[in-house]
Amino acid sequence: MKILIFILLLPVITVFPANSQEIVTAERYLEMVSEQYSGIRGIEASVIITSGNTAMPGTLIYRFPYFLRIDFTRPANQVIVFNGELLTVYLPDQRVLMTQAITPTNRSGTAGHGLGMLRRNYTPTYVTSPSPVPLDSRSTEQVIKLLLRRRSVSDGFREIILSIDPNTRMIRRVEGRTTTDGTIQMDFSNVRTNVDIPDLRFSYDPPQGVSRQHNFLFRD
Repeated sequence: MKILIFILLLPVITVFPANSQEIVTAERYLEMVSEQYSGIRGIEASVIITSGNTAMPGTLIYRFPYFLRIDFTRPANQVIVFNGELLTVYLPDQRVLMTQAITPTNRSGTAGHGLGMLRRNYTPTYVTSPSPVPLDSRSTEQVIKLLLRRRSVSDGFREIILSIDPNTRMIRRVEGRTTTDGTIQMDFSNVRTNVDIPDLRFSYDPPQGVSRQHNFLFRD
């Protein structure tokens, strides 16, 4: 699940332009959201990652082009950090530190954010229509929903649903369906953009005596 979360993180607008009645296609809509994110240099947000019945809340920071960190409050002290060269995942329940070196070749084509990757690898359509709809059956919050279907069986998620705030053009929720019909959901709130985030916040010193596992995703 940690791998799929990372893909979604690399892997994270109005439908009708002002003074225009033209309907924006789903493909163009996704492009507009991508353009919105391309101008952002730093993000801080609250995040809840849900898999099955397990919800993991935490705080996320991101800095252009590759830097990412999530500090979870449940499980307490669980951390995911990527500093552009090394992906680090600390699992406190197992006291395991997992690391993966990421070379420029490994991350080719993902500069800036994962939306470029999604546009290349998935075909977008509106879930129902270009009009805003409730975030879910229990919510009055209005979002634009895009359904992304994979173009190749090699992609990790069969489908991805993006719920997008129609006013800010920011992603409110990501729902991914795996090839085994499992689901991973990521909810973002309290989003602050263009935040100045120093290098030091992407450094991580694990507790002493932890077990270490290197190259847990792949080997060069």
